Amino acid sequence: MKIRTLKRHVLEGLKSSWRNSWMTLASVGAVTTTLLLVSVFLALMMNLNHVAANIEEDVQIKVLIDVTATDEEISELGQSIESLNRVASVEFSSRDQELEDLISSMGDEGDAFSLLDEDENPLNDAYIVKAFEPQDTIELAEEIETMNRVEKVNYGQGVVENIFKFNNYARNIGLILIVALLFTAIFLISNTVKITIIARRREIEIMKLVGATNWFIRWPFFIEGLLLGVLGSIIPITLLFTGYYFLDKNADVVNQFEFITILPFNPFVWQLSGIVLLIGAVIGVWGSVMSVRKFLKV
Repeated sequence: MKIRTLKRHVLEGLKSSWRNSWMTLASVGAVTTTLLLVSVFLALMMNLNHVAANIEEDVQIKVLIDVTATDEEISELGQSIESLNRVASVEFSSRDQELEDLISSMGDEGDAFSLLDEDENPLNDAYIVKAFEPQDTIELAEEIETMNRVEKVNYGQGVVENIFKFNNYARNIGLILIVALLFTAIFLISNTVKITIIARRREIEIMKLVGATNWFIRWPFFIEGLLLGVLGSIIPITLLFTGYYFLDKNADVVNQFEFITILPFNPFVWQLSGIVLLIGAVIGVWGSVMSVRKFLKV
């Protein structure tokens, strides 16, 4: 396409938006509201996914070794665990280390256990195992439990399954809501452009009669849809910057627990703003293309 022709299409799109300023304003307002909801849900979902990933990363398997196992058998068990495909890391923890960790975790109440000598230590040697994919933890634990010299396997049975289920439900529900909001935005833009096209239907008929191609007619509406989508994304991006900046400055209030942390302002907000701007542009173009297609059949 020649630059002069492209310039003509851009000017026609801008003029059409200006001539239908009230419709443009209403459409931008509707798109702004929709994209604001989309950006809030995206921010929530991305942070929820971040928290869920942190929780899942902390999921590990503690393999308690039979107290009668010899050093050679303990070593063989470690090698067997390491040879499993889904194992990311294996770390040995001696019974003395286990006792120290127990005393440390119990605070002042753990001092009573410090009186135990080596022979009285009731704890087992253990292997701490992590899976490449946290979702594989349960199946991996079941596989390890069948190995020789394994007395017991702990990975937070009952709790871990519920965490994985909750994370999956939250991700799926959030994805459905975001897709529904995007379709709503497309519908709003499509209807706005459609009303504009109805007002210019005779003009389109004349253009077709004199031999204008469908794409020649589409381009101004294409530009108009793009403009609506981009303008509609400005306010959501501005509010996103302001709101997340305030939240980031008060992160200490949010980050009460080690595994509950929000994504850092930079680069998260820049990335999310780019996504919102891209979504606005895409749904604007898509909405206009879909509505123009019907009227080109006249």
